Amino acid sequence: MTTEKIPDLLIKGGSILDPVSGSITKSDILIGDGLITEIGPDLKHADATQYDASGRTISIGWMDMHVHLREPGYEHKETIITGCEAAAYGGFTAVACMPNTNPPIHTRDVVEFIIERAEKTPVHVYPIACVSKNRKGESLSEMADLSAGGAVAFSDDGDPVQDSSLMRHALEYSAMLNMPIINHEEDLPLGPKGHMHEGEVSTRLGLAGIPTISEEIMIARDILLADYTGGHVHVAHISTAGGVDQVRHAKKSGINVTTEVCAHHFTLTDKEVERSEFDTHTKMHPPLRPQSDIDAIKAGLADGTIDVICTDHAPHASFEKEVEFIAAPFGILGLETAWGLTGRELIGPGVLSLAEAVRKLSVAPREILHIDVPRLEVGAPANLTIFDATTEWTFEAENIKSKSVNTPFVGHKMVGKAWAIYNKGQLVTND
Repeated sequence: MTTEKIPDLLIKGGSILDPVSGSITKSDILIGDGLITEIGPDLKHADATQYDASGRTISIGWMDMHVHLREPGYEHKETIITGCEAAAYGGFTAVACMPNTNPPIHTRDVVEFIIERAEKTPVHVYPIACVSKNRKGESLSEMADLSAGGAVAFSDDGDPVQDSSLMRHALEYSAMLNMPIINHEEDLPLGPKGHMHEGEVSTRLGLAGIPTISEEIMIARDILLADYTGGHVHVAHISTAGGVDQVRHAKKSGINVTTEVCAHHFTLTDKEVERSEFDTHTKMHPPLRPQSDIDAIKAGLADGTIDVICTDHAPHASFEKEVEFIAAPFGILGLETAWGLTGRELIGPGVLSLAEAVRKLSVAPREILHIDVPRLEVGAPANLTIFDATTEWTFEAENIKSKSVNTPFVGHKMVGKAWAIYNKGQLVTND
């Protein structure tokens, strides 16, 4: 992977995808001083650096609206710089980072610190601020000040907003700011010491489980509160069939609810814990669920119930994961493998078209967070992802760009590859 500052670039031979209309047009793109200056066939520019995109597709840059960059406070797991390197490798030109840092993103100075740290990277970083002070779930954060500092949403992710009254008031305040509340949907008392999905496999393995009902009860509560307050609830990393059904019904009823799904939740089942012999890289939160939940998630992606594909990229240092399963923290990497799994599990089998998948990775997350959607037109800043959905390759340890290595997908076949991004006048290539 190489990163170069290239203000003048000629991208030759690619096919431009409009993720909204689904149209694909073979065309060259000329970029000058980071802006798109010309789009058309057979373009030439003697002084511009050339990138051969023959056989590849070009879209607006992708965004992952759910990542953990760990900085400040947990730089032994990941930093803003290394997280952005992983994002660029995965095809993302933007990420939104969760607030379970130390200190948490509950004051304006932390929001501004994160934005400043990411300025020189080729990836835009949008902080998601805390719902509650210190993420303790006791009192609301200074939401208006956090918004003014650059926060794009509010969440206590890593923990749910357990108190219904606090969630109500958060929705009321966030509605005035026109910003979503992103909730980790889990009623904690229903699975307080669970380590994987509660079901046949957990029973056989003798592990305490996290039941689907703990997610579904909290989703139901938040949908009711969104209806009552007029606020916008975004259901984080949905993982159950019942949850998908609830969101589907709420949308049909006109309630302001959106949702996302992680690539691992439409790829692996809870049987992977057993098959891998308690590999802690199969421990995530929410946990891997049975095949019936995966089938429901894919149906929800296909019919538009699920708006966004994300990663919940959650790095942990090796010494934290190299322990007994019950002692290991939840979370896996996701930025480097999201597109390869999307191609393998969704595009190849026909669950989503190429345009639908790219829309869920580019347009939808920005619309939910009220971030300007990049435009692939003359005069616009060049914010691009270059990729295909057919290249078969094997993900290996050398492909990990994160500071941590906690992924269960080393050695797994991927279908589709992100070849390059261009953003902020910088070209990052994976050739």
